Amino acid sequence: MKQILFVFAVVLFISHAAFAQNRTLTGQVVSADKSEALPGVTVVVKGTTLGTATGADGSFTLQVPDKQDVTLVISYLSYKAQELNVKPDQARVEVRLSPEAAALDDVVVIGYGTVKKRDLTGAVVSVKGEEVTKLPTTTVVEALQGKIPGADITRANGYAGQGAAVRIRGNRSIGNPSSSNNVLYIVDGVQGVNASDIDPNDVESIEVLKDASSTAIYGSRGANGVIIITTKRGSNNKPKLTLNAYTGITQVAGYGKFMDGPQYVAFRREAFRAVGTWNSPADDSKVFNAAQLDAINNQQYINWPDLLLRNGLQQNYQLGVAGGSENTKVYFSAGYFDEKGLMKLDRFKRYTARLNIDQTVNKWMKVGIQSQLAYLNNDIRRDPFNLASQAAPLGTPYDADGNLILFPLGGTVVNPLADEQPGAYQRNTKTNRITAAAYLELTPLSGLNFRSTLAANFATSEAGSFYGKNTIDGRGANSQASLTNNQNRNLSFENVLTYRKEFGDHSLTLTGVGSILTFTNTSSFLGGSNQVLPSQSFYNLAGANQNPFYGSGLVDSKLISFTERINYTFKGKYLLTLTGRSDGSSKLAPGNKWAFFPSAGLGWRVIDENFLKDQKVLNELKLRGSYGISGNDVINAYGTQNSLTLAQISFNETTAAPAYTISPTIGNQSLKWELTTTADFGVDFGLFDNRLSGSIDYYDARTTDLIFPYTLPLFTGVTTVNRNIGKTRNRGVEVSLTSQNFRGADFTWSTTLTYARNKETIVSLPNGNVIADDYRNSLIEGEASQIYYDYQKLGIWQLGEETEAAKFGAIPGDIKVADLSGPDGVPDGKITSADRTIIGTRVPKWTAGLSNDLRYKGFDLNVLLVARVGQWISSDYYAKYTRSGNNNGAVVDYWTPENPTNEYPRPNATRSLSYVTTLTEREASFAKIRNVTLGYTLPKSVTSALRIDNVRLYVSGKNLYTFSNLKDFDPEGEGVIDRPLNRVYVFGLNVGF
Repeated sequence: MKQILFVFAVVLFISHAAFAQNRTLTGQVVSADKSEALPGVTVVVKGTTLGTATGADGSFTLQVPDKQDVTLVISYLSYKAQELNVKPDQARVEVRLSPEAAALDDVVVIGYGTVKKRDLTGAVVSVKGEEVTKLPTTTVVEALQGKIPGADITRANGYAGQGAAVRIRGNRSIGNPSSSNNVLYIVDGVQGVNASDIDPNDVESIEVLKDASSTAIYGSRGANGVIIITTKRGSNNKPKLTLNAYTGITQVAGYGKFMDGPQYVAFRREAFRAVGTWNSPADDSKVFNAAQLDAINNQQYINWPDLLLRNGLQQNYQLGVAGGSENTKVYFSAGYFDEKGLMKLDRFKRYTARLNIDQTVNKWMKVGIQSQLAYLNNDIRRDPFNLASQAAPLGTPYDADGNLILFPLGGTVVNPLADEQPGAYQRNTKTNRITAAAYLELTPLSGLNFRSTLAANFATSEAGSFYGKNTIDGRGANSQASLTNNQNRNLSFENVLTYRKEFGDHSLTLTGVGSILTFTNTSSFLGGSNQVLPSQSFYNLAGANQNPFYGSGLVDSKLISFTERINYTFKGKYLLTLTGRSDGSSKLAPGNKWAFFPSAGLGWRVIDENFLKDQKVLNELKLRGSYGISGNDVINAYGTQNSLTLAQISFNETTAAPAYTISPTIGNQSLKWELTTTADFGVDFGLFDNRLSGSIDYYDARTTDLIFPYTLPLFTGVTTVNRNIGKTRNRGVEVSLTSQNFRGADFTWSTTLTYARNKETIVSLPNGNVIADDYRNSLIEGEASQIYYDYQKLGIWQLGEETEAAKFGAIPGDIKVADLSGPDGVPDGKITSADRTIIGTRVPKWTAGLSNDLRYKGFDLNVLLVARVGQWISSDYYAKYTRSGNNNGAVVDYWTPENPTNEYPRPNATRSLSYVTTLTEREASFAKIRNVTLGYTLPKSVTSALRIDNVRLYVSGKNLYTFSNLKDFDPEGEGVIDRPLNRVYVFGLNVGF
């Protein structure tokens, strides 16, 4: 502490000395084109916190350091920023600012090229690197939450190293929604890179492509949206070194409560009171065994989840170097991320390194490489929470000598802490991922560019698992060890030819692409039981000499593509984009392998028309429209072919013989591409000198020929076949608004709002609705693809309703569900499957984000709120209700004669529980304070004295508070008890040299 106070004292002294001698400088700022005085212009002495704003007549007065040259930085909305050198003998200056299109001239990365934002015809959102690193995140995708309208980004759990999942503009495919609707990631032009390997500090920009006009150039690969990540490159300036670090703690955020000892005792007593066994504590011996009674009498109570959960630790360090010469540019970085999870045996470590080199050979040739190395070391724990939620909260986990009691209270439930004992359990996955790309770029003629890129993504993983005899899985009987190896080898070879030409009022860009992508996966696994020496874990599988199991596999597929694109601009205000891509997939059968995906986009820069020339309200107005087709081959390799499965067959022999049978899913040679046709209409605008700017999009995406696993009759001998059936539709509105609330010399405040509303619908199915036994898997025309189709819970049968309840086989204290229909479509006095109805959908009606950025002198504050509204969940937590009282469960409001609630049924030792799924379904809308970050940047005078370019210190809190009707847990995690979400508090440092 003394050393820290000393450093701060030195900093304050240097800062005071730096501002000891000042002089007065006056001036005026006017516009260069109209010679109008500009009020509210920010004038700052570069490298200091000295600054002011111009008055109504554009004049300003400023204190500047005496007897030395100073540089003024003058900035104003919609005008080009300017730097002005002022000599010691100058007492007054005049500044003329030129208008600027501001962000409209920013270069946006699109597929196989770049365009100015002003020339975009598609729905593309660009996020700069400084926005990505504004708050500390595990992955780059997590940094996008709340910033991209139409991107539904959520965190599924708080396990160490876990990032976020993203879905753009809803679910189109219904065969396997969890995987067939995934977005495509492009990193520095290379497809298939794992985005979670990228350190957010390496990011230069991120572009999210959402409509068919922008994604069509990636054909089938871009059907569900594209996220393009561009990493930092070197420069021809002097080398710049950056250090970014943060460390902090993680805590459980909103984990459900389970019954404590007294609550469990009361619950079990009530279960037996309901059947007449228990009437008072004198009857406890009829309800509890001797060990349980002893624990109750001695008030030995256990909170198992509390014993499992703890505070975690998160830390990240990244060092980057950028530099080079006029012909050679180099960027190198190395990073280390380490997180200890919310429980023991849960840890994630990531080591990353990146090297980007660009070499200009001569005027017409350029070469380069870009490489990414990631090594992941992940300790993963088997879920202990389901067991902890059921184990009776009685007794003690350890005996008097401190040894673990494997079966507390002499029961059959294993101690949830069993896996934590030294050497008892180990599950570890080590992954190496390498992405390497080399490119050759030729410019043989003016306007003609050819770029050839060869890229390789290699990934190897080794997943070992061992559980000893005295563990949750071992149950005191046996141990098991196994090892699984995976190797992924993905290669891509892409050639891009681009021609640019401007003639008169016309601007033309032609792009042609030819590419081939190959995907190869090999895998093998080996394991056995009864590891002779537990200390050898999974490192000596020869010791696991009982019940051996083993296997291996190979999966290989290819995708060949040819793409053409035309970008045409007339007079800089009439825009046209035409794209056509042909994809050939080896997954599909001959005759259906190839498909053509066209798109067209139009843009009109209305703001550049003469009839808007003299108005002063609008700074930007552009209308956009696009229409296109994309595809999806959402099946596994070889999915169109019949295959064989190894089986053991015995005809009264002692030992079964190996044989082959037809796989349950048969091939379909007629299977073809899933196609999505999307129309998008948008407007980009800026008002009041761009104090308010934004965009609004409406889209309509219609998917046909859905690839779906169709169920076959049992007499066929197989179960399913993939077929092109049905149609879906997604349509919605996206809004993005940014306001410059206040902009002064010392204080600025801006707000960004994003909003998206999506309606997801199944348009048609080949044989009408698919009503599944599982309440989560039904498909109904006119509804979303992910719904809960279940009985409608009305409450609990009450006293006085005995006669009516008896008609449905119920008694007071049972769950009451609605009699909605029958064989004739009307209520029939019976509860049958015909009474099931749509309870809710798992997809939100709308999502939103609200980000506020405030700066005061050297201080900066960012507050990010996100909302997700209208979705339903089926909570694992609310299902933790064992009516018989044999197991512990969630703290709920259950019915008794004295407590006639309508929430949960009465505990009953002998009566079964019907309609239990109706207890789990809840509307789970929420809004939350996703992040608050407060930073302070040291004055330039201080850092210059320390020979450092810049130093920023910050504190940040993530997932701080949730607003929701669900109070028992964080609704973002859907109440799945084995996936507790975390809350993070960190302290960070950004240094530039």
